[in-house]
Amino acid sequence: MSNQQASNFAYPIPSDLTQQQAAASSSSNTAQPQSRQAAEDARKDRTLAEFLLMLDEYEPLIPNEVTDYYLQRVGFECEDVRLKRLLSLAAQKFASDIAADAYQHARIRTNAAGGRARANQAFITPGSKDRTRTTLTMEDLSAALAEYGINSRKPDYYL
Repeated sequence: MSNQQASNFAYPIPSDLTQQQAAASSSSNTAQPQSRQAAEDARKDRTLAEFLLMLDEYEPLIPNEVTDYYLQRVGFECEDVRLKRLLSLAAQKFASDIAADAYQHARIRTNAAGGRARANQAFITPGSKDRTRTTLTMEDLSAALAEYGINSRKPDYYL
């Protein structure tokens, strides 16, 4: 990635971008696909720049210090706080997706065993509500992680 392309990601839209759009719109009909591509690229750059500006005010659930620590451990050096927040947001979404998938596995498991569990339930008091709680197990989490290619099994001879 060239320095100018990298600067497009770190800063608001440069003024030469509007010049590119004007040049693309004034091109001949033979260059029509290229102008569409240039307009699409300009729209994507504008959208990315707006998103990065929104990250200035966003405070992710994962604290900046934790993100900095793990980025430092893997050798990633960057002074742009917005990029670090973007990585933190991606990690947050990844963990959220895994938790949601594990919850779905748990619901499927409890619904499959639901008929047997209701038959084994001895008494329901008149004041209580008939609602079951979903308990996430390691099996549910392992199944969700396996969808993402992560093996969470313990070794056969774990001590």
